[in-house]
Amino acid sequence: MVVLNRIYTRTGDQGETALGNGEKVAKFAPRVEAYGTVDEVNATLGLSRLHASGDLAEMIARIQNDLFDLGADLCRPDMAKDAEAGYTPLRMTQAQVDRLESEIDAMNANLQPLRSFVLPGGSALAAHLHLARTVCRRAERRAVELSRGEEVNTAALHYLNRLSDWLFVASRVANENGADDVLWVPGANR
Repeated sequence: MVVLNRIYTRTGDQGETALGNGEKVAKFAPRVEAYGTVDEVNATLGLSRLHASGDLAEMIARIQNDLFDLGADLCRPDMAKDAEAGYTPLRMTQAQVDRLESEIDAMNANLQPLRSFVLPGGSALAAHLHLARTVCRRAERRAVELSRGEEVNTAALHYLNRLSDWLFVASRVANENGADDVLWVPGANR
């Protein structure tokens, strides 16, 4: 259980932060960049959720919770030492990735195939979901970059990749199942 009695601790005043295993690193370390960008995805989804209702709102809420799991996963390096932690460290699972895929398939079943790229926009919800999608792509790039030098749970990488797809399909659903999508017209303003 998390208990936060004090919000500020002054421990980061010198530009360092503690990872999930207690190791101190610079606040700009690749691992901190990765889970910090996941936090940004979550914040943009919070904005999206203000405009959502029904199934989409429920799915976004589940994803926001998953993103805290993902941040916890990314902030704890050295998966080989999980057994020594004294508790079970939170790691992303294939089941979370599978759920995203199932939701993508269900949402996509009601959409017409695209014949053009979609510009971010349409409804307020779709625009916010597109913003979340672009931040998610950045989080994925940070996590992949981290994985090139340090161990990263592959389910975490798969989740980020699938989430950006989920956000794209959800944006189309938010645009009246694609009817209100704003389509790219190549060279329209030459």
